[in-house]
Amino acid sequence: MEEKLVENQPSRTTSERILDAAEDLFAAAGYSATSLADVADVVGIRTPSLYNHFRNKEALYGAVLDRLIVSFSSPLEELEQNQLTYEQVFEWLEKTVRQHHANPNLARLLQHAALSGGPHTDELIDRLFRPMFNSSQAIEGGGTPLLGDTDLQPWAVMAFNNLVMSYVTMAPMYSDVLGQDPFGEPALERQLKLIKMLLRAVFEYKGG
Repeated sequence: MEEKLVENQPSRTTSERILDAAEDLFAAAGYSATSLADVADVVGIRTPSLYNHFRNKEALYGAVLDRLIVSFSSPLEELEQNQLTYEQVFEWLEKTVRQHHANPNLARLLQHAALSGGPHTDELIDRLFRPMFNSSQAIEGGGTPLLGDTDLQPWAVMAFNNLVMSYVTMAPMYSDVLGQDPFGEPALERQLKLIKMLLRAVFEYKGG
């Protein structure tokens, strides 16, 4: 099958094209429902040719996860390199939300993993979520942990992740009700406004 190249865009390697196709398919259908034949068909190669790049489906899935985890973990890693300020936390939040809007595949893939399982689940938890749960760095001048009250921090982490990722997976169902594209800039600005308002409430919470 002849590949069509986008003008002024460098051609991607076969491995990169396989990863792109696999990411979309795993996000759409989950690990179990996606076959190597499905991936090969999208890429435009024969299924045996995939084994020249990835030894099996699990290895391909692992490579897809690794690429996503590296990309989505970088904002938090950057945030924790220095003493935190409230402004930096809100910048991190906006960057993370915009990243999920730009690429909803991670949230969709995680939803499939949570509901039907798949390999590398422990790796997902350890690399993507545990750093947020374990973060104890305080806000400069306030002594407040990254996501508020220490006892509630795990619940704040879950609430934040659920709010961001469930929007990515569920918002398309509400497009008619919203009367706009849920991934358009106006909708994104409204979601950011709501999340920032909720995060401010978490910062202001002093314990009951």
